[in-house]
Amino acid sequence: MEPPAAPPTSRIARVTLDERSVVRRNPQIEHERAVAIYDLIEENSFTLVDGPGGPYDLSLGIEDNRLVLDIGNESAEPVAKHILSLTPFRRIVKDYFTVCESYYEAIKRSSPSHIEAIDMGRRGLHNEGAELLRERLAGKIELDSNTARRLFTLICVLHIRA
Repeated sequence: MEPPAAPPTSRIARVTLDERSVVRRNPQIEHERAVAIYDLIEENSFTLVDGPGGPYDLSLGIEDNRLVLDIGNESAEPVAKHILSLTPFRRIVKDYFTVCESYYEAIKRSSPSHIEAIDMGRRGLHNEGAELLRERLAGKIELDSNTARRLFTLICVLHIRA
């Protein structure tokens, strides 16, 4: 059974990534980015605690080792900006990238049980990153677990550099 849809005022309608400092990514990463954005738009729960209701236009970027969430209304007029230090995410993102590399290699050569074990570790790190994001945004933005997971994927994508 599908979870109930978030009210139109508690959701993200559009997501963009600030890609000024990002280089061309491999097809796997581009696929992950596209799926995360598509899934996020299709199903999310996102509400500014002390701000106007949505639907929201969300732009994510990284500036000076900080995650920048620029939030606008449907007309893309700015309504809020939240900046989070990325330092608390550094270990999780690094570990997540390492496990993802192992996962993609395992798909090519390993047994299904080995692939499943690596995938469980990958999902665990992804959940940890999503929960950290929810904690860091507490009191500013309310979001459900699935929304946090998809946003964590996009944070990881923004970390990829040349």
